[in-house]
This record gives sequence, C-alpha cells and structure tokens, in this order.
Amino acid sequence: MSLKELFTNKYFRLFTNRYLVVGVFFVIWMIFLDANSYLIHRELNNEIDKLDEKKQFFSDEIERDKRAIQELKDSEKLEEYARDKFFMKRNNEDIFIIENDTSTHE
Repeated sequence: MSLKELFTNKYFRLFTNRYLVVGVFFVIWMIFLDANSYLIHRELNNEIDKLDEKKQFFSDEIERDKRAIQELKDSEKLEEYARDKFFMKRNNEDIFIIENDTSTHE
C-alpha cells in the first residue's frame, strides 16, 4: 500500500481526525487520570452511602434510647431495670442464686 493510498483510506482519515483524537484523549483523561475522575467519584459515592447507613443506624439507636429513658422515668420500671441488670434488692429481701448443673450424670 502506497503512502497516497494510506492517506485516502477512510479509516486512516477517521482515526487521524484531530477532533476525534482529542476527544478520545479527553474521555480517557476524565475517566481514569484526572483528580476528579469517574473512579474517584464512584468511590466517594460508595463512602457516602455507607455513612448514610451508619447515620440511619445511629438515629434509630438514639430513638430507642430515648424510649428507654422515658420508660425509666417510671419508678416501677426503674426498679425492674435495677433488679435485672445490677442484681439490686430491697432491704427486706434475700436473693438466692440457683445454678443448674449442666453435666450429665451416668
């Protein structure tokens, strides 16, 4: 193939078009190489999604704790909580701890 035939070839003319070359270079630069590339934006969007999930989780936990605090304002609920969690007792009570023997006797 001679040089004249090469320059008149439609594929050669298409791929040597300066607008096409600059356009392809620009797209590659913006997707992979730039500081604000698509890949970095995708990572940041994933991080934002994870943080939104954490925010929702902690908001739910705050609401649950607020309900628990409201319940503990009642003296009976407060006493029940103290007995269950901290093994407290009244002055005139005795507490007996019963342990189950889990080993089998043969």
